[in-house]
Amino acid sequence: MSTRHILLGLLATGPSHGYDLKRRHDERFPQARPLAYGQVYTTLQRLVRDGLAEVEGVDSDGGPERTMYRSTDDGARELAEWAGEIAPPAPFVTNEIFAKVVVSILSGGDPEAYLQAQRAAHMERMRQLTAVKTAPGADLATVLSADYALNHLDADLRWMTTTAARLTTLTVEVDSA
Repeated sequence: MSTRHILLGLLATGPSHGYDLKRRHDERFPQARPLAYGQVYTTLQRLVRDGLAEVEGVDSDGGPERTMYRSTDDGARELAEWAGEIAPPAPFVTNEIFAKVVVSILSGGDPEAYLQAQRAAHMERMRQLTAVKTAPGADLATVLSADYALNHLDADLRWMTTTAARLTTLTVEVDSA
């Protein structure tokens, strides 16, 4: 996910300070990794440097002074271009689970036990996400975000089932290479 473009999107609704942008990011993208304040302010500085945002002023609102930022016309154009681009399917899929299965075979471990343990971890995460999305008052962004994660976990589970059924053949291939 592009932090640069997400912040530009949040600035599209009007001027904001870094603290508010971080809070709104974490609210709007509830299943994403929360942004660190340092990441927000570093990204804002880069946006200003690149002419995509500018300092609107300083607001104290009864507390500490906070620098307000707003998107520029160039920022709005870049955001529109980015939002309209088709996200290409990943050309390479890095699969840590597969790597651990192969390493388990290579090192004399128990890949079947690993897959069972990984499956249990996935199932627990799916239960957590289901609880999040079915909680009273869950907003649509939370539900959709949880659905996205659940679908990916489900794909992983189907892959683990297929891989477990093929472990004997995979072990022969890995050992003979």
